[in-house]
Amino acid sequence: MNSLNTRQYTIIIILQYVILLFDVCINSFASFARQHPTDLLVLYVIQDFCLIVALTLLLVNFFSTYIFQAGLIQLLYTRFRMTLVLCIIYMMLSISLHTWHISIHWSMPLKHYWTKEFHTLYSAHRTVAVLYYYFYKRASLRIGDPRFYKSSAWVQKQLSIP
Repeated sequence: MNSLNTRQYTIIIILQYVILLFDVCINSFASFARQHPTDLLVLYVIQDFCLIVALTLLLVNFFSTYIFQAGLIQLLYTRFRMTLVLCIIYMMLSISLHTWHISIHWSMPLKHYWTKEFHTLYSAHRTVAVLYYYFYKRASLRIGDPRFYKSSAWVQKQLSIP
C-alpha cells in the first residue's frame, strides 16, 4: 500500500473502531434511557444505522484489495466468511431486539416486563455481540495485510491449493 492508501486505511480503521465503541456503549447504557422511549428509539435507529455503515466500510476494504479486483473473490470470502456471517446475524438480532424492546416498553417505559422469549433474544444478542466485536476487529486489522494489495507468491500459492 502506498502512503495515500495507508492514510485512507488508517482513517477507515479509526472510523470502524469509533463505530464499534459506539455500539458497545449503546448496548451497555441504553437501559438508562428507558424512561424516555423516544430517546431510546433514536439511539436504536442510530445504532442500527452504524451497523450498516460498519458492514459497508468492511466491504469497501474488501473491494479495494488486489485480490478482489483480480476477481479472486472466493479467496476473500473463505478468509472472512465468519466475519461477514456474524455481521449479518448481529444486525438482524439487533433490529429484532430493538423492535421488540420498543414495542414492549413504549406505553409503560419503566415497567420491567420481560418474557422468556425476549430474555432469550436479549441473551443471544449479547453473546453474538461479543463474537461480532472480536471477528469484526480482527477482520479490519487482517484486511490491512499488504499481501491482499499486490500480486505475490502467497496469492499464487492460495490459488494452487484445491
